[in-house]
Amino acid sequence: MTQTRTLYDKHIDSHTVCRLDDQGHVLLYIDRQVINEYTSPQAFSGLREAKRGVWRAETALAVVDHVNPTAPKRVAAMPDAGGARQVSYLAENCADFGIELFDVLDKRQGIEHVIAPEQGFILPGMVVAAGDSHTTTYGALGAFGFGIGTSEIEHLLASQTLVYKRLKTMRVTVSGELAPGLTSKDVIMALIGKIGASGATGYAIEFCGSTIDALSVEARMTICNMAVEAGARGAFMAPDEKVFTYLKDKPRAPKGELWEQAVARWRELHTDAGAQFDREVELDAGVLEPMVTWGTSPDQAAPIGANVPDPQDISDLILRQDMRRALNYMGLEAGMPLNEIVISHAFIGSCTNARIEDLRDAARVVRGQHVAKHVRAMIVPGSTQVRDQAEAEGLAAVFIDAGFEWRQSGCSMCLAMNDDVLEPGDRCASSTNRNFEGRQGAGARTHLMSPAMVAAAAIAGHLTDIRHLEPRP
Repeated sequence: MTQTRTLYDKHIDSHTVCRLDDQGHVLLYIDRQVINEYTSPQAFSGLREAKRGVWRAETALAVVDHVNPTAPKRVAAMPDAGGARQVSYLAENCADFGIELFDVLDKRQGIEHVIAPEQGFILPGMVVAAGDSHTTTYGALGAFGFGIGTSEIEHLLASQTLVYKRLKTMRVTVSGELAPGLTSKDVIMALIGKIGASGATGYAIEFCGSTIDALSVEARMTICNMAVEAGARGAFMAPDEKVFTYLKDKPRAPKGELWEQAVARWRELHTDAGAQFDREVELDAGVLEPMVTWGTSPDQAAPIGANVPDPQDISDLILRQDMRRALNYMGLEAGMPLNEIVISHAFIGSCTNARIEDLRDAARVVRGQHVAKHVRAMIVPGSTQVRDQAEAEGLAAVFIDAGFEWRQSGCSMCLAMNDDVLEPGDRCASSTNRNFEGRQGAGARTHLMSPAMVAAAAIAGHLTDIRHLEPRP
């Protein structure tokens, strides 16, 4: 009898060079990697010291995205000396080792997890590794992506392989129709809240169900991107016709007869009927409400209509202590209505939610409105291509008229590794993926939510339920 396999099994089996032991370790072939200026310097230095080359330079793509300024007028110069050296060293390494680089002035520049899909650099069935935990984003295309450390980047550059330990498998079935105002960001935040920030540790998640089928490819990227916030080392979905349509005209996608052959193979990328998972989780999308975080971990979240939870209601002493610490850092009191929390900043950007569909959602909210006087609001597109498209569609004008800063692409305020940094005590409604202490600046307070919810908060001046706003075309 033929053995049934999950899609994860198929990815790993097809890329295993050899088994290394009986504990699940294998030598895994990696199809593609994306390199940035922040996590790669030590890897290249290690190659130089060992006098090693890059095995297959054409499978790597380098981009500047973490440390570059996102001011409205783009320049090549980096204001920070450390950032300037990282950028110049990346250019030096790419030139010396034959790796293609999208520098800050390249029209294809952007956040790595935005530009790789939009260039067609990532395709179904691929296994992708990169020095960034949100490499899981590529699972929306039917690829398997995961983050690695600097020493692993060096090993991958030198050998095109990694020592890898197989994960357990989790299937998350999301069913039901999302109500107006709800997005894929609410789906993944609800899942993280349900299973916890470590609920998927040691697992690869396969997402399926009617809700996932109905989502656009870009919306699916948001879910795969944030699956890592539940501890998952990988997240993916079986590729379908939406994925094929998304990829068909991308610059690096196969063309002509090769395209037809590729699609025929990609249609085989799915979990076999009857295949068993180590864990099954179900989520009813039909009952979800817009989600926001109140604490300092993505799982410390609640529907916008709820109140800040009371640690006294939690029996687990460790969780209670974590909640108290989070509320103290966030400057919140138990029982406060979430929709009354006043913000000072609003940020739409990051590899989670800065694609063209995210900007369209936000523009529908702010059209004809204006940012509250006490709020500084920023839009940072995920790539220069997204920025150009938004300008062509008139979205940039909508944002500027509403009082948003319209900026260049980059990681920006997602991680405060550039000059987009919040001050202590600032409170930001953010479309990013992490709300850790100091993530957007020392002492800064972050509330995660969808781009449309961020836009609504910017207009209202406080966290607010987007469903209460008048719909706009």
